[in-house]
Amino acid sequence: MFAGLPELGISNGEDLKETLTNCTEPLKAIDQFQTENGILLPTLQSALPFLDLHGTPRLEFHQSVFDELRDKLMERVATIAEGKDEERYGKLEELLEKSFPLVKMPSIQSFLFIVCAVEVKRQIWQDNQALFGDEVSPLLKQYIVEKEAALFSSDLSILHNFFSPSPKARRQGEVVLKLTQMIGKNVKLYDMVLQFLRTLFLRTRNVHYCTLRAELLMSLHDLDISEICSVDPCHKFTWCLDACIREKFVDAKRARELQGFLDGVKKGQEQVLGDLSMILCDPFACNTLVLSTVRNLQELLSQDALPRDSPDLMLLLRMLSLGQGAWDMIDSQVFKEPRLELEVVTRFLPAMLSVVVDDYTFTVEQKLPSEEKTSLTYPTALPDAFNKYLQENRVACEIGLYYTLHIAKQRNKNALQRLLPALVETHNEMAFGDIFLHLLTGHLTLLSDEFGTEEFCSAENLIIIHFCKCIKHLKRTYHLHKYSDPLLSTLLKHLLVAITASSLLVYDATSMAHLYLGSFSHSSLQILSSSCQVRWGASLHSYFQVRALAGPLRDIQRFVPKPLLRCLCCVLWVVVLLEGEPSPLLRSSFLRS
Repeated sequence: MFAGLPELGISNGEDLKETLTNCTEPLKAIDQFQTENGILLPTLQSALPFLDLHGTPRLEFHQSVFDELRDKLMERVATIAEGKDEERYGKLEELLEKSFPLVKMPSIQSFLFIVCAVEVKRQIWQDNQALFGDEVSPLLKQYIVEKEAALFSSDLSILHNFFSPSPKARRQGEVVLKLTQMIGKNVKLYDMVLQFLRTLFLRTRNVHYCTLRAELLMSLHDLDISEICSVDPCHKFTWCLDACIREKFVDAKRARELQGFLDGVKKGQEQVLGDLSMILCDPFACNTLVLSTVRNLQELLSQDALPRDSPDLMLLLRMLSLGQGAWDMIDSQVFKEPRLELEVVTRFLPAMLSVVVDDYTFTVEQKLPSEEKTSLTYPTALPDAFNKYLQENRVACEIGLYYTLHIAKQRNKNALQRLLPALVETHNEMAFGDIFLHLLTGHLTLLSDEFGTEEFCSAENLIIIHFCKCIKHLKRTYHLHKYSDPLLSTLLKHLLVAITASSLLVYDATSMAHLYLGSFSHSSLQILSSSCQVRWGASLHSYFQVRALAGPLRDIQRFVPKPLLRCLCCVLWVVVLLEGEPSPLLRSSFLRS
């Protein structure tokens, strides 16, 4: 416990034992030992007896001093390490050299670990997985927080969304760079991180862990860490896919390369399919594959060819299916490619192409001279096969969702009104996923003016109405678009129906309050200022108070439904400032549930 102190000229327990063994007056010997080995601060000598009178043990006092000095030393070391002083490495090495004699003292070990070089830490981490996990866990949490912040940001448009950053730019993120530095060339640490990612992916189903798995490998590739890249069987596949993600398209040459990697999985090595499926489950990979699929289908349509006749399309569907099945494969530990349902190719894709043909036909019809036009009207219903597989097959559903995004990007109002109702019921509610809703709300910025028309905003045609459970995305559309009064009325009605039926919004009371307040700003009364304060109460019979400080509300009654209050279990106190002179009646206006 006291090893190393003599080398620094400091007496230890053995010295005290020897002194007490050989002395004739133990109390004087103890007093002398404390004087020689205590804190050499003259002003402290008079304070220590005062602590004795209060019953404070000397051990407790010295331990508190030690903790304070250790914290100060760590702060100083961190400052030196992060500085630009050319001699900083020399200073740290000198400090370590002086500290090494005390390496067996538990109180010093934590400090030595913090200040030692990352190369030394790797040697410690590889033999202590729990310690390495403690170091990595905060970084993984930070990574997820950053991804979700990007998804829910309101500062987005069609030109700048979640998928806008290039793969190279994403790999310059703080978390990826830190993990890359921590791993270095250590294969064992790399395997540990991959295992952490698999475990977290299984536990949470969060696909961002799949993104990090691919980014980490490519970050090591960028640094030419051959010690790891050469032993990861997914390296070349990920490298080729990364190039496709950069171009947002899988061309014929790279398609053949990717197919070669998949076909090259030998018997007995099927476990690699688990990692390949995680890489294909990365939203950036999935985005590229589905965009390529939609583009491929358009080319087939122009060539009058069938989907089943395109090898490139079949490969894209194969990789989509493998990526969509990543969680099931890793969870079951049955490493076998999921079989793509044949009817997706023979029924769903032709049905989707028929929707494209309908749209093309109507567009051409509208461009004809008036004397050549027929009585053709734009179809409103979708083929039964399209709706069926949108609800029953995840690969078909993913393609259908991206085709909807493609239509929104083209500002094709007719086709969008035809497609949106079908998204209310999709496989595993994929249309309610954060990534799709993020893209949809961004794409709908191109149609912001349409949100002021009743035709576009009718309840049965607007998918936003059915996204009431996704409050964060609903708030984004609220900021992006110019809702009409009828739409706001219908929107709130559907929201309250959902609230009554479930407790979906309990976790997001503030968002719900802000959204409800938003309805006032689009009425005939102009809100100059509004504020919302949530006060938690124990009673479910809370009340909602609206005090009108200004404005003519004589003929308007506003009622706040009780389900909203029951859901939030709190008091929502809203003060609304309106234009005009206040009336005495309005000054004391209260609406109670």
